[in-house]
Amino acid sequence: MWPQTVGVWRRRFVESRLDGLADEPRPGAPRMITDTQVEEVIVATLERQPKDATHWSRASMAAETGLSKSTVGRIWKAFGLKPHQIDTFKISNDPQFIDKVRDVVGLYLDPPEKALVLCVDEKSQIQALDRSAPVLPMMPGMPERRTHDYVRHGITTLFAALNVATGEITGSIHRRHRAAEFKKFLTKLDNDIPADLDVHLICDNYATHKSPTITGWLDRHPRFHLHFTPTYSSWLNQVERWFGLLTDKRLRRGTHTSVPALEKDIRDWITTWNENPKPFWPDPDRLIQGV
Repeated sequence: MWPQTVGVWRRRFVESRLDGLADEPRPGAPRMITDTQVEEVIVATLERQPKDATHWSRASMAAETGLSKSTVGRIWKAFGLKPHQIDTFKISNDPQFIDKVRDVVGLYLDPPEKALVLCVDEKSQIQALDRSAPVLPMMPGMPERRTHDYVRHGITTLFAALNVATGEITGSIHRRHRAAEFKKFLTKLDNDIPADLDVHLICDNYATHKSPTITGWLDRHPRFHLHFTPTYSSWLNQVERWFGLLTDKRLRRGTHTSVPALEKDIRDWITTWNENPKPFWPDPDRLIQGV
């Protein structure tokens, strides 16, 4: 606090004692919006819908309450209300939901000794897309531009295993995603991972992961243990987050004139990622909330 400010308050206390410490009226126009009007906006926002829409806008709320649109906006901002936004969620119907969550999160937070924990899944139907006209590069004052339509050149599938401890990715690309291809991927992992380590795989409930071909392979390789996330709970599998990065950084704005070109791009990105891998260290509270 500035010495001048301290001096003002000391002087007011000497002159008027405790009464001098009361805040004096401040300059500027008096407040025009009452607490009742603010309450009316909040209650209407939370408890009612406009007659002609599913949610309020600043204009419709202003017309309803007689306040200005800017005033409505300030009230909503002060109370963190955003009627135009909506989030979605999915409730798992898995009867073993709690047990499976504890199993998976337990592997993340307290992995077994002499064991490797891998998050495994396949990203299927990756399309080799090319634009119908050449992409126009970004220029000062103008973003990159591309046609809204595209040409399909085929699809491929990426099987990936994320090492929970290091963030490293082991990938394998196949044109199909049947049990046969998943078995080949498991065989690749078996060959790459030292024989003295147990392997715990976190997977979703895709039928391929539970097929007789895979259960038979697991019976012949007892060091492999599958742990399934609950239904509708793929957010528990950390490799899904890595798939999101792959999509955002390489696939969504990429152009590929053939499937081999797409597959080379994916392999190159995996190689680049593994040069400086980053694990997705989980926060237990965020895992439970599914965010």
